[in-house]
Amino acid sequence: MSAPLRVTWTQPEDLIGHELRQCDEEGRDTTEARARWVAAGGPEAPERGGASPVPASPRLRALAGELLDQLDALPRSTELREPTAFPAIRAACPLWPGAWGPERVAPGLGDRLHAAWLGRAAGCLLGKPVEKLELPAIRELARATGNWPLAGYFTARGLPPELARAHPWNRRSAATSLAENIDGMPPDDDLDHALLALVLIRRHGREFTTGDLARLWLDELPAGRTFTAERVAYRNLLSGVEPPDTARRRNPFREWIGAQIRADVHGWTRPGDPAGAAEQAHRDAALTHTGNGVYGAMFAAAVIAEAAGGRSDVHGCLDAGLGVVPPDSRLARAVRRGRELASVERDFEAVVDRLHEEYGAYHWVHVVPNAALVAAALTHSGGSFAGAVTRAVSGGWDTDSNGATAGSVAGLLAGHPDALGERWTTPLKNRLSTAVAGFDGVGFDTLAALTLQEARTV
Repeated sequence: MSAPLRVTWTQPEDLIGHELRQCDEEGRDTTEARARWVAAGGPEAPERGGASPVPASPRLRALAGELLDQLDALPRSTELREPTAFPAIRAACPLWPGAWGPERVAPGLGDRLHAAWLGRAAGCLLGKPVEKLELPAIRELARATGNWPLAGYFTARGLPPELARAHPWNRRSAATSLAENIDGMPPDDDLDHALLALVLIRRHGREFTTGDLARLWLDELPAGRTFTAERVAYRNLLSGVEPPDTARRRNPFREWIGAQIRADVHGWTRPGDPAGAAEQAHRDAALTHTGNGVYGAMFAAAVIAEAAGGRSDVHGCLDAGLGVVPPDSRLARAVRRGRELASVERDFEAVVDRLHEEYGAYHWVHVVPNAALVAAALTHSGGSFAGAVTRAVSGGWDTDSNGATAGSVAGLLAGHPDALGERWTTPLKNRLSTAVAGFDGVGFDTLAALTLQEARTV
């Protein structure tokens, strides 16, 4: 008899623990649901992965489904200060950026976009082998190979066998993301979603709808290449649920990082227009996320749009990002905290330790701690490319996603592919592997040219 199939991120008994935690963060009263789950012997949420090791009994799975529906119906006490609807978000932001004008874009946009694609890939690749590892393990592996503070891609060369056993590299990534085996940019959802966003805008223009994105996913995105909130939304679409309910139904990951990793193209195609980029990112994020999950996408898109304009430093870019996020939200407070710590503390390890102390109760894929870390890395590095990506990855949590976002912003600020440094770009070999049809093996120069076409389209 074969072992039971464990499908990650979708099974009710694996979702309920995450949902109880998410409801607590939103100010929902989980007392009754939690008591019923504990009394029935229900387990906690899986800590690092997407499924518990043992499937639940039919009775426990049925209870989990019932409780998920019960929790979905509870009111949020945080709704007023953390709205999801775009008009309410816009009304809550007193520093919303001004209207776009062509004078906000400096010459050299094509080079900046090329550097941004390369920077996103290199930062992602740096973080891939240590994704899911806890912070002490990342530091120990890097120190043992003479790569701390981080100065290049991770390596297993010279790694003591006992450390290799104690802290195994990410199973999916180790064969393609260590310095000794990198051969172009391997597949990763952080790049797949950037490609899908580019396809979305090429097909539907910058006025695309959330429904357009949903149909594109069903046509072009394999279900097995989705994770957390994206997988739940995909399941909801196949069950006949319409957006934006796809983001809410049995979706405890609605404030995790998934929408933020999809935001870059919305910023790249709105250079100098953080408000327009944030509005595009909202329409994208609404398929899968609510509240702070949406804000993460809007924040990243606005930062990237300001950087793409080529007329602001890293601090101005982060200011633009905060301008599109409700200032009393958890994400805005965390970003401000990351910037504050990075501005006063010379030792970035100390910044990271403090962030983990203050935000360590969140799941490692939640958007709030990761946005704080990216903001801290960009601030502490002054926006320099190597400084930004190494700090973002060395801070732990969602290492590949944080490296990708920091790399995109810092690549734009660098202004030209040659400014990133050959140690980061040469291993990429101008080649991206992907599951997105028609793009496998594409060059980053080609992607930059395609993105530039959409950025110039009014």
